[in-house]
Amino acid sequence: MLAKRSILARLLAVATAGCVLMALTGPAVAKATNDPQPYVKFYVVAAQYQGQPESLTAIARRFLGSGERSAEIYHLNTGRVQPDGSRLTDPGRLKAGWQLVLPWDAAGEGVTYGQLPAGKRPTPSARPAGTAGPTPGAASPTPPPTPSPSRTGASPRPGGAGPKCTATTGSSSRSDWAQLRMAADSAWTLTRGNGVKVAVVDSGVDASVQQLSGRVAVGADVTVGNGRGDTDCLGSGTAMAGIIAGDSSVDGSPVGIAPDATILPVRVVRGSGAARPADAANAIEVAVSAGASVVAVGSHVDLGDPAVASSVATALDHDVLLVAGAPTKAVTPPSPAGRSGGGALLFTGGVGAGDQLAEQYVAGAVEVVAPGVDVASLGVGGGRAVSNTGTEFAVAFVAGQAALIRAAQPDLTAAQVKERIRGTADAIGTAPDAKYGSGMINPAASVSVAVDDRNQVASQQQGSTGAALAVILGIALLCGAGVVFGLRLRRRRFAG
Repeated sequence: MLAKRSILARLLAVATAGCVLMALTGPAVAKATNDPQPYVKFYVVAAQYQGQPESLTAIARRFLGSGERSAEIYHLNTGRVQPDGSRLTDPGRLKAGWQLVLPWDAAGEGVTYGQLPAGKRPTPSARPAGTAGPTPGAASPTPPPTPSPSRTGASPRPGGAGPKCTATTGSSSRSDWAQLRMAADSAWTLTRGNGVKVAVVDSGVDASVQQLSGRVAVGADVTVGNGRGDTDCLGSGTAMAGIIAGDSSVDGSPVGIAPDATILPVRVVRGSGAARPADAANAIEVAVSAGASVVAVGSHVDLGDPAVASSVATALDHDVLLVAGAPTKAVTPPSPAGRSGGGALLFTGGVGAGDQLAEQYVAGAVEVVAPGVDVASLGVGGGRAVSNTGTEFAVAFVAGQAALIRAAQPDLTAAQVKERIRGTADAIGTAPDAKYGSGMINPAASVSVAVDDRNQVASQQQGSTGAALAVILGIALLCGAGVVFGLRLRRRRFAG
């Protein structure tokens, strides 16, 4: 590949040189111009807005009419150096004085059209009169008290009263950086995961949460033998389900990756701690037998246990993609028990907004990474968004991506879906990397590439490179011929 790039660069240089010579022998010579800084729409972040900290979601809702368009603002500003020298990495954490470039159709008090101020740090006071926001010199409004991250609430079973329980997962502070980084809505013109059943093997899922309404099957509770899985007293399973298939149309809640997918909850644990090996093994087999084509394995399941590994090996004989957290201790990955081997196991690592790892994974064990630090999702008993950290939430993002692929390309095997996820990931460092594997998953790219595996992607890239070489070579020959013809014409004139 490096050799081809070198050849491509040399041919491009030859073509450019030939065309430049033709231009210089003509009657006109182009002048180089220095384009001025372009005019853009931008907004200077205030310390607070109406007593609340500024966030990209609130800004998008205020100036663009939809909080979901915060992804556009994020992509316009990520990587830009702000006046204080820092950069935007977390959409939920903005600093006063930052200059945010806005989409062309942004409108409202506080939106400025012009060149970004250079050489000085703008202040929030430099905005049109009448803008809602803090007055310079005035005391900032006191933000409302932050509710406790732990809440007690009912997680009712559909058709009857459910147990009272306390959810211990998550924090009430919220950041939407993970959903913005994934930009799953870019894939929804092609697929939303319709018709795909995703099993969540964890603490159950609260089916009463409005954002999951109509998306949660009855499921199973293997801890009691014949129970249902559509209630949740711990909260981690509900948070995973929200990442996979949550509906953002309710109260501005974080959007799921595949909002039309169906969640099959399989409870393996009721409290904190690891699941019993027999329960975990049984849960995986229940998920497969119930028709799930994607299985998201929570952190309560130990894949290193022989009984669990045996069930995983059996599951790999079916066309099922099992997504699990990358191991933090050395384990032997299970292999298919039979000869068919149509399934696949994908080890996932969690990262934060700055690509910091959620846990210390075994070097070389991570195959892909996804958001797993300070991730917004749904809580039990009411569905209010909470922030979570853990590898299981990265597993949920990958499972949602797998649902998109399986809905868009139903003919792909689970192994091909795995390769599609790895092949379209955005590299972090050198891919494959010992810490990040193939890199950060890219849901939109994984459903837009019309190939079956990375080998075909490579062939497509080689074909594109060959076509580019042919075009550049043709330009070089044409330009070279023009130069030769021009020189001969000038010699004839001089000789005459």
